[in-house]
Amino acid sequence: MRKPVIAGNWKMYKTAAETQSFLKTFAPLVAGVNKAEVVVCPPFVNLPAAVESARGTNIEIGAQDVYWLKEGAYTGEVSAPMLSAIDCRWVIVGHSERRQYFGETDETVLKKTIAALDAGLTPIVCVGERLEQREGGTTTAVLSAQFSGGLAALAPEQFARLVIAYEPVWAIGTGKTATPEIAAEAHAFIRDQIRGKFGADIAESCRILYGGSVKPDNIKALMAQPELDGALVGGASLDPASFASIVHY
Repeated sequence: MRKPVIAGNWKMYKTAAETQSFLKTFAPLVAGVNKAEVVVCPPFVNLPAAVESARGTNIEIGAQDVYWLKEGAYTGEVSAPMLSAIDCRWVIVGHSERRQYFGETDETVLKKTIAALDAGLTPIVCVGERLEQREGGTTTAVLSAQFSGGLAALAPEQFARLVIAYEPVWAIGTGKTATPEIAAEAHAFIRDQIRGKFGADIAESCRILYGGSVKPDNIKALMAQPELDGALVGGASLDPASFASIVHY
């Protein structure tokens, strides 16, 4: 059985004080949840406050990005060992906004994934197609290229430790959501790619999350699809009550 993951990606929102306030309200709302792993990913500067506020709860903390080298003259970057040292446990890698605005490629996604794994972090590696690719009928080609151009280079024991998030770029922050059937179809295709490269056991155990305008009113229908192993939630994770209702799906 694959244990679902419900992860909140806060993007560039909230101060450290707002992070503490959120977790103080949110923690009691999800205290009894054990059917899914609950992860909150605030901005870098809020990570220490988040880790401290989540201590003793069932909430784990993740970062939104990471650099692939351990240290060096890379102004503004944060390494995986730095994240691990403050008890950060997860990290989002290759989010579509990183690809779109900051030049992230399948190659850098692979490097960051390896760095995260080497530091004992669990990477949530994002894949997904843009609107013109969906409308052009090239979704599977895009997903196949993202997989073969990056994650397929991992060793089986490395791949077995990561989580994938399928995020159709056209559904992020747009209010459009892939129907549960569209999401399940993409998840099944990704799992098939994993099966072909790493074998049935790793494919069946790999958790694939859905990300793209996940809200309290669509999470149940999404999670009813056996192929979906959780969600990477954006805007709806910024409000404690909203995110808690998603966690409880």
